[in-house]
Amino acid sequence: MERGGPGDARRALGRLLEAVLASRGEANAVFDILAALQSEGQEEIQDAVRACSRLFGALLERGELFVGQLPPEETVLAGSQGATRKYKVWMRHRYQSCCNRLVELLAHSSFQVQELALSTLMKFVQLEGMHPLEKPKWEGNYLFPRQLFKSVVGGLLSQEEDHSLLLSQFREYLEHDDIRYHTMQAAADTVARVTSGHPEVPLAFWDNAFTLLAAVSLPRQDCSVSSFYVKPAQLSDKWKVTHPKEHRKAFQLMWLGFLKHKLPLSLCKKVLVIMHDSILPHLAQPSLMIDFLTRAYDIGGAVSLLALNGLFILIHKHNLEYPDFYRKLYGLLDPSIFHVKYRARFFHLADLFLSSSHLPAYLVAAFAKRLSRLALTAPPEALLMVLPFICNLLRRHPACRVLVHRPGGPELDADPYDPGEEDPAKSRALESSLWELQALQRHYHPEVSKAASVINQLLCLPEVSIAPLLELTAFEMFERDLKKKGPEAVPLEFIPARGLLGRRDDLCAQCFTLS
Repeated sequence: MERGGPGDARRALGRLLEAVLASRGEANAVFDILAALQSEGQEEIQDAVRACSRLFGALLERGELFVGQLPPEETVLAGSQGATRKYKVWMRHRYQSCCNRLVELLAHSSFQVQELALSTLMKFVQLEGMHPLEKPKWEGNYLFPRQLFKSVVGGLLSQEEDHSLLLSQFREYLEHDDIRYHTMQAAADTVARVTSGHPEVPLAFWDNAFTLLAAVSLPRQDCSVSSFYVKPAQLSDKWKVTHPKEHRKAFQLMWLGFLKHKLPLSLCKKVLVIMHDSILPHLAQPSLMIDFLTRAYDIGGAVSLLALNGLFILIHKHNLEYPDFYRKLYGLLDPSIFHVKYRARFFHLADLFLSSSHLPAYLVAAFAKRLSRLALTAPPEALLMVLPFICNLLRRHPACRVLVHRPGGPELDADPYDPGEEDPAKSRALESSLWELQALQRHYHPEVSKAASVINQLLCLPEVSIAPLLELTAFEMFERDLKKKGPEAVPLEFIPARGLLGRRDDLCAQCFTLS
């Protein structure tokens, strides 16, 4: 191919392209076009990709590529088949080489090259679907270029590079039902292949896989499957891709295949954040997530807090029986609970879990006592949420009101509550009292003191909603205090001072002088 500037190379590619499309005798010029894909310059590669897109797009539409199981190139060329068959087989091999190189370009250092390679591959997917390169096994068989598309998904799920930006471009294709369905299948196969061949999977692969899986969003159950990227001539009810139920099955297999592996802790948190609203509602059998959620709940810390949401859905809607659930929930209450990122979510769920009136009094008393003890060292913004939370527990469960008023109770020399006991049934909380709330009535912040004084009033009043207080921050409290209008100016001294040291008969003026 001619050497020169970018403009000369582009014109040379254009002449080669026109020659190949005009005459089969110029077919060898395809090698020069494919060689340009190996160039080092970004512009040269982009020009070559565009040329390949036009060339093989036209050949697919004209039906000049071999259709069927592709035989070895040497066998066909050495055989006695006709020239047309040899040409189609030979050009089909060149098309395959082009697609392999485009998949490699998905890992190019330039994002512009990656984006162009992706759009070209997806164009080939669409054209292959409209002009299949495989023969149908029976009349009306659904033909989708699975092998080509699987290689595209495999290229997106790189093991070395972070492809989050390229995957964000791929999201637009996921709006089509057929692309989304085959993406779920291809992603599940790729995860299985990579994890089986590598004892330690790179973190980049896990991140790319999660980004792709999280981008798959199924429509509502009552929506029909009608948006196709590869538009068939006529839809058939026999095709699995046309049934939402099959989409849910593929979605479930994809996530189960991903979550059965030991994921990095940071990735586990990301999965749990979207579990309750983006994964569980779309599964064919949500109960299959029990193993993953219980393992995450046993890890402790922030991971356990995040697992609560998914567990709540399984317990509330799918009748999950989880032994020692409240014991582990009780164990999550430690001083860090007021400072974690997911504090609001935790207390919202804890409020739901403790809302049942059928819970035993000793259990509710243990939670109220543990929260009261932790409140002694909690920041003011957390106290304004925790104190109404405790009072709501006492309102729901009248048997626990002995914690604030025990008529004829014995005099206690020490608090019988054992804060180190992990089992709430053995903590002896019901024998104790909430003296911590009385101590907080002398808190330096007036709003906290007012909130703690609620226990001095009748607890038969309706519950207080803690929803507006769940995400209260110290900055919001500070801003709220600044906006408060203070009282009128208060005189501090009856007789105004005169001079720097006061009046002449003042003690300060008698003992000191300025000279």
